[in-house]
Amino acid sequence: MLKKPLKTLALMGAALTLASGVASQAVASDWKPSRAVEFIAPANPGGGWDTLVRTTSNVIRTENLADQNFAAINVPGGGGAVAWAQIARDNRNDHKLFATSPPIILVPLAGTSRFNHTHFTPVARLITDYSIVLVPQNSPYQSINDLFAAIGENPRISVGGGSAAGSMDHISIAGAAAAAGLNAASVNYIAFSGGGEAMTNLLGGHVDAVITGAGEAMAQLQGGELRALGVSAPERIPGLDVPTYKEQGLDYTFDIWRGVMAPKDISEDALRYYEDLFARMMETDDWKAATERLGWLDAYQNSEEFGAFLDLQLEQFRSVLGELGLLRN
Repeated sequence: MLKKPLKTLALMGAALTLASGVASQAVASDWKPSRAVEFIAPANPGGGWDTLVRTTSNVIRTENLADQNFAAINVPGGGGAVAWAQIARDNRNDHKLFATSPPIILVPLAGTSRFNHTHFTPVARLITDYSIVLVPQNSPYQSINDLFAAIGENPRISVGGGSAAGSMDHISIAGAAAAAGLNAASVNYIAFSGGGEAMTNLLGGHVDAVITGAGEAMAQLQGGELRALGVSAPERIPGLDVPTYKEQGLDYTFDIWRGVMAPKDISEDALRYYEDLFARMMETDDWKAATERLGWLDAYQNSEEFGAFLDLQLEQFRSVLGELGLLRN
């Protein structure tokens, strides 16, 4: 069954989140950027990577944490693969960073990118978010169980997501479907190049539901056009009145970690600078206000800790994709 490895993965991620925190302090460096730092979101605007890049860039600027600007740049395509290929070619650039999350492992395993986390340098893990399932206000589905019951009767019902097939959003909804007793591989998942595009297609009636990060769904939910059926958190997220899967009888959670990586051969001094910068950023009032607004949980890991975590995630996700029949590498 798919449910067991995915459940194990979620619990392991949650445990590491609780155990890490910002207590792991980075070592400061005398190196500083000499020009603007390219901070890449490997997707279109509106998704989780984009939200992380723009939020961190804004906090760094408003808190005067760096002399140079951190310029948000969107490089969409291939569930992250287009951006990763560009970054890999620029492997010694000390002035380039990118947002990362589970697709850096999942997309290469699914065979749609030849670059994985080992081709880059982990800088810091920052936060954990959770998956949320959204439908239009006029949708007939009132709960996550309503949606899965309908999918069981009509497999053509579509669920859109902002990551590639076999990647984060797909794995998250497939695991929830398995917990509901469905064949996870039969979920009609439609991949878009970012959470923003997925929600645009939901509002346009091109998909029946969308799975995305809870943080990036806040604005749409407040606007009243969309309604949430469930969230993959172990308990309700403060400020987001949405029942968890567990409340609705599904023994399943899924956490979405997000962090920052750099090119493979970044200098050691630059790495230490960025590591320390993000650790200091997470102690600021602006950051704390942003995470509360977005429903994020702080989950800081320094470069070494983050690298070990990524290696562990690789083995866990390999098992999950194998059960879905999507493992290619």
